[in-house]
Amino acid sequence: MTNETLKTEYQDLTQHEIAALKYEYNLADAHTHQSQSPSQEEIIQRLPEIWHEAENRKQHELEQRFIHEFFRVQKQEGALHPDNALLVYASSIAMVITANYLMKKKMSVALLEPCFDNIHDILSHMSVPMEPLKEGWLHDTSTIYETLCNNVQADALFIVDPNNPTGFTLFAKTHGEEAYKELIRFAKDKNKLLIFDYCFAPFIPVNEDTGLFDIYQLLEESKVSYIAYEDTGKTWPIQDTKAAIIKCSTDIYEEIYNIHTSYLLNVSPFILNLLTQYILDSEKDNFASVYTLLDRNREIAKRELNGDLLEFQEPSCKVSVAWFKIKNPAITATYLQRVVLETGVYILPGTYFFWSNPEQGESFIRIALARNTDMFEPAVKLIRQVIDTL
Repeated sequence: MTNETLKTEYQDLTQHEIAALKYEYNLADAHTHQSQSPSQEEIIQRLPEIWHEAENRKQHELEQRFIHEFFRVQKQEGALHPDNALLVYASSIAMVITANYLMKKKMSVALLEPCFDNIHDILSHMSVPMEPLKEGWLHDTSTIYETLCNNVQADALFIVDPNNPTGFTLFAKTHGEEAYKELIRFAKDKNKLLIFDYCFAPFIPVNEDTGLFDIYQLLEESKVSYIAYEDTGKTWPIQDTKAAIIKCSTDIYEEIYNIHTSYLLNVSPFILNLLTQYILDSEKDNFASVYTLLDRNREIAKRELNGDLLEFQEPSCKVSVAWFKIKNPAITATYLQRVVLETGVYILPGTYFFWSNPEQGESFIRIALARNTDMFEPAVKLIRQVIDTL
């Protein structure tokens, strides 16, 4: 590794992730880079069939099937009524459409912190004023309403649930429906727009005793103004042949629709047909092909790295990234990333996740888990070797 490469300064986390694509041991981006499970490999063998089926079916039919199966399998059938979900190529496009709406309305946003910084960057590019909404304000259901009243001045609240990078979720057993009811109560009383990034929601198990419930049914029944978007790119190993869904309340749907149609006509019918196969496959194995790999890699990361220097931050939802706190204040995330990179392993510093105060993020690093274990384990052991020398 050249000194020139190590000295390169990046403006955001995505620029780090682009640089990481050059490395064999890329533990930076949270996209899915693992191989297919046996049943997913059968889907790949059927690609010609899936292609021709998409050719021979109406676009609308494929859209409706994908949307219906996506929400049905995740027990979110409230999203199907009213039938006004919109499709885009990726969640970043959904964010751009949301930011466009906020800009047109001259609305300000209280954005969750920490969170992945491209949300902040997109809003910033659209000149949307922002203030931090600290994740800790949402940890205690009994104080959510009062805390938001005392701290939030913005017109809209932007919440990532489950959160990237911490794995915090309002759907946890200790939160669940009551936490969301308090959030909605605040939004209704103070005339706020609620915005939700549910890109990591498929990591919330639907067959366990979690706090999962039909959030869309609750949002629709409450008549609160909201925008939510969902994604497939963080869940299945699909080499970014992904799609995202925008769902919003009826009162703002027409304006969101008009922005949406200025960006695109439709998502590829082939991709929608392909993604539907992955969704149905995960329903058959209760998402084992998704969760098992992540659980195994998470345990390896905890075993190798949890110790005197790093402390694993236990998530309330087992998302596809691991968040570690650096216990030694003399060692920053920026420094640790640089010395780890000398071994050929690329991890992310916590800096830009804390978009309003990057210095606070110097105490954290993030490691992506959606990798084949035979690559992930030696990469983590290389990180361990670096830690042992510090």
